This record gives sequence, C-alpha cells and structure tokens, in this order.
Amino acid sequence: MKIKFLYRLSCLIALVVASQSAMAQYAHFVESGVIEFEKRVNMYAKIKARIRDNSFMQQAFEQYQKTNPQFKAFKYNLAFDATKTRFWPAAEATASTGFFGNDPSIDLGNVIFTDLVAGQSVSQKSVYEETFIVTDSTRRIQWRFTNETREIAGYECRRANALVLDSIYVVAFYTDQIPVTGGPESFTGLPGMILGVAFPYENMTYFATKVEERAVSAKELEVPKKGKAVSYRELREELEGSLKDWGDYAKPILKAMLL
Repeated sequence: MKIKFLYRLSCLIALVVASQSAMAQYAHFVESGVIEFEKRVNMYAKIKARIRDNSFMQQAFEQYQKTNPQFKAFKYNLAFDATKTRFWPAAEATASTGFFGNDPSIDLGNVIFTDLVAGQSVSQKSVYEETFIVTDSTRRIQWRFTNETREIAGYECRRANALVLDSIYVVAFYTDQIPVTGGPESFTGLPGMILGVAFPYENMTYFATKVEERAVSAKELEVPKKGKAVSYRELREELEGSLKDWGDYAKPILKAMLL
C-alpha cells in the first residue's frame, strides 16, 4: 500500500510540474502595441499645498472649488516595440476655469521618444510660449522591488519604489507579460512594461486603462523634432534663469519640467 501511495504521489507531482512547464512554455508575451494611459491630478490637494496663508490665493481656491471637480484627467498613449517607445497626449485635457485653470505645472503635454537599446530619450516639453527638444540619456533609477502586486488593464503587475530628483517618491507597477523596459513619461528600467506610476506626495498618478497588442507604425514611433534643442542640464539652467524672479510660484513649474 505504501509503495502504491508513493507511486501515485510521484505521478501527481510530475503531472503538476509538467503542466506548469507547459503553461510557462505557452505563456503569451506582448511585444508591440499601444497602451492607453489616464493621468489623474488631485487639483484640490495641489492647490492647497501652494496657497499657504495667502488670502488672495485662498479666495481663488474657494472659487475654483465651486466650478471645477477635485480631479483633473489627461489621456496619453504609449506606442512600443521591442526596442523603442513613444509617449504622447491622446486628447485635450478636461477644461478648467478660474485662477488655477491653466497652471503649466499640472500637465505639460510632453512627447517622449525612448530608444531602450541606446539608452537615450528625446523629449518635447513646452511651457507657456517656449518649446524644447531635450536629448539626453535615459534616467537611471534605483528601483527597490516589493512583493506587492495588483492588476492593471488585465495584467498582473509587481510594485517597485524609487526616489527621483533626489526627493520625489515614486511607486511603479510593471508586468513581465510585456517584456519591454519602458513606461509612461520618462520612466524605464524595470524588467517589464510599467503600467502604473504614482507620486503620493505630488498628488498625481498614471495608470494604463487599455493595452492594444498590434504592430505599430513608423509615425507612432516618430522622434519629436519641433523645439529648441537642449540637453537636460541646459534645460535646467535655462529654466532656473528664466524663473528666478518668480519666487515660490516657479518651483512646481521647474519640478514638472524636470520630472
């Protein structure tokens, strides 16, 4: 009886191992397509962080609350293949009114092309009347992995945390079912596509809402060209010079441009 039980147990274990091996062998990996992202900004929290004890700003904020929702949404697309990605605005932002309606620190409508093999990005960034083309190496991020997972757009994603610009805390969720090391905006460097990015202290998130697996066109992976050509360092120096007389109001704009 004992020999027969052990034989059946060994057969069951072999069957489970074989089935798991077969599932891994036939697992489907997405190698090209377009991902739809929704960026959400908690406007009330953003504004509260800036008004402090300024009575005029407090009155402007109260008026803003009467005519605008708490969250402002922006739609973006991310096209990708095995070696390249391109991130761009998919639609106009929901309209805002009032004193804070057109604050450039909320959304800049960036267009970002990334060559994952060369480790280089080309970004089109606009603030007020000025547009820049920033060519630089991809940002090096020291990700810290966790065991937390969540489902995003139908994909199981694992969480990783990091600090960027020395002080901005970032939470990212990536999936290895899309074996491309890209993500929204300028976030890369995880072992799979980043489908979610959250900035808890900046009151802002990017989450994928749909993944369309298909071949992508040359236009969808086109490198942005319109704007003043600068490096990341040159952009920072120019912005700091242009905004030096703006005081505290300039800080969120500068952070948004460099993020």
